[in-house]
Amino acid sequence: MQSLRPTLGLSQPPNNNTQWHSNSGARLVFMTWKAFIYPSPKLQELYRLALCICGVTILLGAWRDIGYHSGLLAVLPALFIYQFGSYLTTHSTVSTLSRQRLSLAMEFSDGVITGLLIALAAFDPIITLALGAAFLVTIVGAMKATAPLDLFGLFIGALMGFWLLPVAVAVSPQMQLLVTCISFSYCLFNVNMARQTHFLLAEQHDSVLRQNDWLTLRTYRLSKYLSPALRKAILTGKDVKAGTQEKTITVFFSDMEGFTKLAEELDSEQLTGLLNTYLTEMSEIAFRFGGTVDKVIGDSIMVFFGDPESRGVRADAVSCVSMAVAMQHAMTELQSRWRAEGIANPPALRMGINSGICKVGNFGTENRLDYTLLGRTVNLASRLESAAASNEILVSKDTYDLIVDAVDCTDKGQISVKGFAAPVNVFSVTDLHKNIAIKQAIEDRALAETI
Repeated sequence: MQSLRPTLGLSQPPNNNTQWHSNSGARLVFMTWKAFIYPSPKLQELYRLALCICGVTILLGAWRDIGYHSGLLAVLPALFIYQFGSYLTTHSTVSTLSRQRLSLAMEFSDGVITGLLIALAAFDPIITLALGAAFLVTIVGAMKATAPLDLFGLFIGALMGFWLLPVAVAVSPQMQLLVTCISFSYCLFNVNMARQTHFLLAEQHDSVLRQNDWLTLRTYRLSKYLSPALRKAILTGKDVKAGTQEKTITVFFSDMEGFTKLAEELDSEQLTGLLNTYLTEMSEIAFRFGGTVDKVIGDSIMVFFGDPESRGVRADAVSCVSMAVAMQHAMTELQSRWRAEGIANPPALRMGINSGICKVGNFGTENRLDYTLLGRTVNLASRLESAAASNEILVSKDTYDLIVDAVDCTDKGQISVKGFAAPVNVFSVTDLHKNIAIKQAIEDRALAETI
């Protein structure tokens, strides 16, 4: 190619995918894939404006050297049309899809024009290295997903310039130095931007870790108000919204007999300590057997089995009765401890259990939900608890039919229950069958390990 007198070289302003501000770290963390494909339009405009200025400078130099060739003059408006296309990628009147497609076309053009400028400089080694390095730093340092498209455009531009350009511009040492300094400065700018990116990402990473720790702590504290089964159901992503369903549930109620009288005898600190000890012990037993603690009202506890997880209707009923027996034994130990502490007449435990169809789920509004269950089955379980004697576990006929092979019970006949027209058959739990108790203990231990 013919060498003519030199002209000015190329200067490239920064080209980045993201505008960096002191408060933009959060936006960086949550960048989408599209944000990488369609980088910051404003910065792209600056880059393309620099290409246009360099192109005009070089073309004017070549145009003068070949006698004011009209063909080169026609290229000048094309460069400014190219710059106008960059402006359209940000204009609000253009549809989003059109802007995205135009942005991809403009990025390809960036490579083509850069390749043409390198070819116009007769592939001068220093110029090629300087412009090529700046171009590569732009697309790689900015982590552009369209880098292959940009590189393909650079290759096409250089190839077209080699075969089609009628002139080549010889670059003086001074101009080589200028272009090298500009390219080197641009590369340093990109390195600095990368450092800022690193610091912003590190800061955001630390912030996310702190928020994670905060949420973990809050989740742990919140979990104290939920049964492990319910907590697991929520944390695994099940949708929590108002709505119920019918399920066969085994419901348990317990109450401390004599607690009201005891509350009159003890001071508030003693009473609080006694109640907290009792509730802690009973709740841990309920969780160990896989029960969902529904309510704790004063000294009363409501637990149910069969939701949100169920091991089968019979297994749920056996687990509930096994829990009640374990509570009965634990209460005996607590009574001995309280007597040793000076409480002459410690409260006794009454328990009632019933099985049947219930409405279970989230009751309330979207802003305030209560995960509980309703129905005749719940009411009967509560009435059985009230009818139980001290340290007794009363179960309904429906529950007895489910546990008859696993639990020793005494038939207490029929009793009249408030709210029920007909008398109901009730049974008093004596103890678990030995083999069933061992099996249940193994299953409960396995369940506790998975929670």
